[in-house]
Amino acid sequence: MKLHHRLGAVTAATAVAATVATLFTGVGAAYAADDGPVDAGITVAKIPGLPADFINGVDVSSILSEEESGVVFRDFDGNIADPFDVLAEAGINYVRVRVWNDPYNSVTHIGYGAGNTDAARATVIAERATEAGMKVLVDFHYSDFWADPSKQKAPKAWASMTLAQKATATHDYTAATLQGMKDAGVDVGMVQIGNETNGAVAGVSGIPNMAQIFSAGSAAVREVYPSALVALHFTNPETANRYTGYASALQTAGVDYDVFASSYYPYWHGTLANLTSVLSTIATTYGKKVMVAETSYMNTLADGDGTANSVSAVAGIEVYPVSVQGQATEIRDVMNAVNNVSNNAGLGVFYWEPAWIPVPGATLAARQALWAQYGSGWATTAAAEYDSGAPTTNAEGSGWDNQALFALDGTPLESLRAFAYARTGALAPKTMTSVSSPTVSFAVGSTVTLPSTVTVSYNDSTTESQAVTWDDVLPWITSAGTYTVNGVTSAGYATTATVNLTLTNYVVNPGFENSASTPWTASGTGCSIKATTDGNGAKAFAFYRNAALTCSVTQTITGLTAGTYTLSAMSHGGAYTSGTLQLRGVTSVDTYNTPLVITAFGERHTSSELVEVGSNGQIVVSGQIAAANANAWGAFD
Repeated sequence: MKLHHRLGAVTAATAVAATVATLFTGVGAAYAADDGPVDAGITVAKIPGLPADFINGVDVSSILSEEESGVVFRDFDGNIADPFDVLAEAGINYVRVRVWNDPYNSVTHIGYGAGNTDAARATVIAERATEAGMKVLVDFHYSDFWADPSKQKAPKAWASMTLAQKATATHDYTAATLQGMKDAGVDVGMVQIGNETNGAVAGVSGIPNMAQIFSAGSAAVREVYPSALVALHFTNPETANRYTGYASALQTAGVDYDVFASSYYPYWHGTLANLTSVLSTIATTYGKKVMVAETSYMNTLADGDGTANSVSAVAGIEVYPVSVQGQATEIRDVMNAVNNVSNNAGLGVFYWEPAWIPVPGATLAARQALWAQYGSGWATTAAAEYDSGAPTTNAEGSGWDNQALFALDGTPLESLRAFAYARTGALAPKTMTSVSSPTVSFAVGSTVTLPSTVTVSYNDSTTESQAVTWDDVLPWITSAGTYTVNGVTSAGYATTATVNLTLTNYVVNPGFENSASTPWTASGTGCSIKATTDGNGAKAFAFYRNAALTCSVTQTITGLTAGTYTLSAMSHGGAYTSGTLQLRGVTSVDTYNTPLVITAFGERHTSSELVEVGSNGQIVVSGQIAAANANAWGAFD
């Protein structure tokens, strides 16, 4: 139940978008030396003491399907170029490629999508990386399609196998795939046994059982590439004790591995300080090397291909500007967090799918045809036989294009050079990247004020407080609502403030959520203040009786300013055919009655009445049921 004082008419200020400076890209850089900073189009703080062999890695598992679909990649000068050469020129020294056992439909033989990276296609990617002078991390998913904490399904061919049989299959498949890469001359520096294996791998759950899969895969690596590192990959470092629990169980099970790898996405995975801390614990307690196997950040909120972006809003603890500069800063900060791990155990960082940009096509239908034919989108309809979450009508595109390190036309963004810039440092002309937009809330009738300063952020990660001049519209903001007020800082940057003006509810305990006896008085049989799902919260004034009933709930409000108020209540119920249900307000001026509406289950109604409070400042508000028919039921707040 609500009693709001009514004041003047609503007048809202119009909004304008804040001016955001655009960072430029494609600027050449001399980052071979460790002395800097270099002049650049973005600013990247140097990471002191970064090892010469620190991994500057990328996962480009979709690259073949992208090229088959007609995607053209360019160098920093805009010339058509081999993307692997572009990556190497930008300072990337490691390429990660996922391997799915059989990512093809068993009937149509159409690929499931996302690169269709079976062993043969993964080997081609690995060969090209090697030819461009980069090492390779082979990422076995031990599934036919996506494997992550929400799904770790065994490959189709392994579905009916026992645990022991799966372990044998893991060994044989891993060894055969790696032998094929070795025969092709691939420089495999690391092999990942499973992908984000939080609690399961290849359809096997629980680390005591998973250990047999891990050990079988590890043994195969030792046989084919004895000098390669064996990595296990997990995620959710923000969960307390998760990683130590995994590492302890792996040690107990005697699993042979070298690297404990973590995903880290700033939207979901907590602070970088926490990442460094949990990885340091793994390094010092269990003697493992550590790394970030996946990370990324947005350069825009816009979608590039007609498929919704996987991430479309900034959220989480580590927040960066959504821009090329923001991407670069995120990469540098994750590198720094890994480099700060104890015992010099931090190996490096891999950026996930930086080249997964939109395929050509003037229409969505044209792009869908390419996604379906070449598997250059997230999933095709063919995947539905294996993954129930796959699309069933049209192939999906890339939900990652706004997190790529290439522009939509295939030209590299300067954020691709962040790995190299982190070694030397890089300086761009100081540019504003964002201006804070404050939100303030006030009750109707109180004085509305706006902050005198806002925070201005720059591309060198510095901030400053600047005075702001707001449009002179506050005298017109008097009624309940949400308003946008425009402002300009002392340096000429545009900003906005959001003003939320709310009505004051003079009814005490209006939703009956607190003590039932204060300050309400209930009377009658079959009615009570109680917990119910029929109201507008956890509790309400509810009624039901198998005979006719009359009851009410009443509260006296004093100390009001004389004037016009709105009295309102929400009602819900059913089986009501006769009697009187009403919201009542009694003042020294008049008695006001308005019906409370009861229709059917699930249908909630709001009733309201303008009431005039006299000079004594008092009103008695009540909800009343008089001679309602038997079996009528309902509730109101």
